[in-house]
Amino acid sequence: MRKLALTDEILLNIEKPARYTGGEVNSVMKDTEKVDIRFAMCFPDVYEIGMSHLGIQILYDMFNRREDVWCERVYSPWVDLHKIMKEQQIPLFALESQEPVRKFDFLGITLQYEMCYTNVLQILDLSQIPLHSADRTWEDPIVIGGGPCAYNPEPLAEFFDLFYIGEGETVYDQLLDTYKRCRREGNSRLQFLECAAGIEGIYVPGLYEPSYHEDGTLADFRPLSPHAPAKVKKQAVMAMDEAVYPMNPVVPFIKATQDRVVLEIMRGCIRGCRFCQAGMIYRPTRERSAETLKQYARTMLDNTGHEEICLSSLSSSDYSGLQELVTFLIEEYQGRGINISLPSLRIDAFSLDAMQKVQDIRKSSLTFAPEAGSQRMRNVINKGLTEEDILEGAGQAFAGGWSKVKLYFMLGLPTETEEDMQEIAVLADKVARTYYEIPKEQRHGKCQITASTSFFVPKPFTPFQWASMCPAEEYVRRAAVVKHAFAGQLNRKSLKYNWHDAEVTILEGVFARGDRRVGPVLEEAYRLGCLFDSWTETFHNEPWMQAFENTGVDPDFYTLRSRSEEELFPWDFIEIGVSRTFLRREWELAMKETVTPNCRQQCSGCGASGFGGGVCHEGKSEV
Repeated sequence: MRKLALTDEILLNIEKPARYTGGEVNSVMKDTEKVDIRFAMCFPDVYEIGMSHLGIQILYDMFNRREDVWCERVYSPWVDLHKIMKEQQIPLFALESQEPVRKFDFLGITLQYEMCYTNVLQILDLSQIPLHSADRTWEDPIVIGGGPCAYNPEPLAEFFDLFYIGEGETVYDQLLDTYKRCRREGNSRLQFLECAAGIEGIYVPGLYEPSYHEDGTLADFRPLSPHAPAKVKKQAVMAMDEAVYPMNPVVPFIKATQDRVVLEIMRGCIRGCRFCQAGMIYRPTRERSAETLKQYARTMLDNTGHEEICLSSLSSSDYSGLQELVTFLIEEYQGRGINISLPSLRIDAFSLDAMQKVQDIRKSSLTFAPEAGSQRMRNVINKGLTEEDILEGAGQAFAGGWSKVKLYFMLGLPTETEEDMQEIAVLADKVARTYYEIPKEQRHGKCQITASTSFFVPKPFTPFQWASMCPAEEYVRRAAVVKHAFAGQLNRKSLKYNWHDAEVTILEGVFARGDRRVGPVLEEAYRLGCLFDSWTETFHNEPWMQAFENTGVDPDFYTLRSRSEEELFPWDFIEIGVSRTFLRREWELAMKETVTPNCRQQCSGCGASGFGGGVCHEGKSEV
């Protein structure tokens, strides 16, 4: 019988002990004597968040299909257990075997959000693995990072041995086989890292060196080894129907954030919003066939016992087989007590009809993401959504039985004016007015419009990567402008306004845009007690500001400074397919308030088709 890493006494004195016991349905157990590689797959947040992440489920399934590999899972211990493990020197352990992570060959950490970076250091610290790659030996695992934040890996460079740039289904087998060969041949750790650097999509930060101009900007970024390429090319899966997909996903013991079967219907997005990193780094658009997804749905529901199925993508309305797939799911499962979740849909007649059939309208709310209140700002960001589209969709929704709508906006976007800010409240009021314009007998309860604003962060590989941010106090001032505008609206009793934390936004900007010089800030912040910074109840700005002061790093250099057209970015050594020329052209079009047609209307020559399978205006391959 498997022995738990934590005693009964500890388990009884911490929140949600089932986070740490493992043994869930469909979790994989193997004999350690019969595998060559042990891989600990980590999501640096609590169990409930990590268990909802599809990427880890895919890699967990893919690795465990290999007889010579055992992949296990590890998540960040919550603050209560973190304290106990530090005090009692209990090493962090994997869920399946309950054995220390330090015994593993690889520790893979997915990097989804910059504000989880202190949790990355927590994982290394509790695992008793040296924080710095340079201090590790073969007694320690190879620490590898991946995910969207790996598209600017430099703030984390000294903490990772490798970064995997792109989608994990492509060259991981080659990396694992290279590891086995190097260990068999008695190679040093450095020799393995040099071999790994020769695999397309693998970045070994220890084999590169940056240099800087006197003004602090990046002057050069060069390989130190002939094994390290000058450019690292992202990995992308082209044949989606042939890609690995988890037919037996692990079923959590406790309620996860997304406790359901997930069908990934497509990758990429045709829309081209200029603030959106995912819309650029996941190009080109690639779909799974409706027939494949139908089979996935049948198999995964049978294998999990889940009572909900969700369609996952960046923009589900753009999936060409949506009507066929949704019709199938409704006809096949609605009468069997299976809920169907349809996120990321544009609110059109078909979508509303489908949602009426699968949702409890009395409880559910519809979500629109106009991103900006004025048409001028929506043109700047290339949202491709008019006020008429929004109000018409809202009107159809209200006539269909909904009375609750959520609206998502951004503040601090390039060229934003006071009028643009106020227009957020004006648009929300117009949506509410649309509700009161329908006949009373068609209304369903009180109208509730909830508007939320996040603050803009210019992310790498977006047309807005040249933009500056605002100081935290300016973000707060802009939120106050919007709040005041809401108070003056005719339908203000039906309106509610929320906004994001400005201090968190500044930190997100530093680490999204930072270089290697911000790594010491992260380490100092962790030493000062920063942890779970993405959680409101555990975020504290004061130790972060102390960490900047202690390390002599000025956060304003990374957030408030506009970039020149020629400036070399810390992430420019990565090739994502979308060209820098295209991104700069889109930046210039944004300054002219000019909209670029979506990829199905017209190919704009972004370069992503170089990876194969790109989408042009006819919806066919560009190549």
